[in-house]
Amino acid sequence: MTVRLRAHHLLCILTYVGRGYSPAFTVNMTAIAGQISGGEEIEVVEGPDDICAPLLGDGEAHCHRPGVTGRDVRASEDVGRILQRPVRPGSRFKLEPHHLIRLRASFADNQVRSACGGCEWNELCNSISANGFADTIL
Repeated sequence: MTVRLRAHHLLCILTYVGRGYSPAFTVNMTAIAGQISGGEEIEVVEGPDDICAPLLGDGEAHCHRPGVTGRDVRASEDVGRILQRPVRPGSRFKLEPHHLIRLRASFADNQVRSACGGCEWNELCNSISANGFADTIL
């Protein structure tokens, strides 16, 4: 089964340690990280994705806000540059171990962080990155 991800979630999963917006969100994100770790293909989508699913019942869900869409655009550019491939809606690929190593090194060096500005999780992600991505699920 293909995992549908919006582009900025390609960055979020790099530092995911089992914390999220709600218990349902956390269970879902943990399952998705497991699928990706297990070799499932990722399809980049525009707008809400499989990670957003538990939040979509809330009329105030941030998944539809213009700022989030801007994060996706910046993440597409950054991740595509590091992976040396197009990362845009419709792109499909598996996040291989060498991709993960390259993305995490780039994340730690702030080369793929342009989408992270203003994110409420930024400090947590900074801490996880500074700690060598210890305890991440993916």
